[in-house]
Amino acid sequence: QVQLVESGGDLVQAGGSLRLSCAASGIFFSVNSMGWYRQAPGKQRELVAGITIGGSTKYADSVKGRFTVSRDNAKNTVYLQMNSLEPADTAVYYCNAELSTYLSGPYIAYWGQGTQVTVSS
Repeated sequence: QVQLVESGGDLVQAGGSLRLSCAASGIFFSVNSMGWYRQAPGKQRELVAGITIGGSTKYADSVKGRFTVSRDNAKNTVYLQMNSLEPADTAVYYCNAELSTYLSGPYIAYWGQGTQVTVSS
């Protein structure tokens, strides 16, 4: 069974920085992509940033220029460096990984438990 474990969420003042980490463990064959979603109370879950095994990235418009996603393929770990944090960034951040569990198998999405990021003003 695949497990995604997030860490790094915290309470921080506006303008501060945080670095989130997510490591995938368990039995799987390959990783196609990893990324981060977030959900605030009363809002839809949204994509924050994602990265493919080849290094292609995508970002929500609201975080471009402030957040950077990176990945260590050897460690099956994805990171999210968050700078110039704003109160609007307050949310539960969820790690996502698209994995195949056997040779030539389909890629399936897996989710972490979530880590709370709170930005105070």
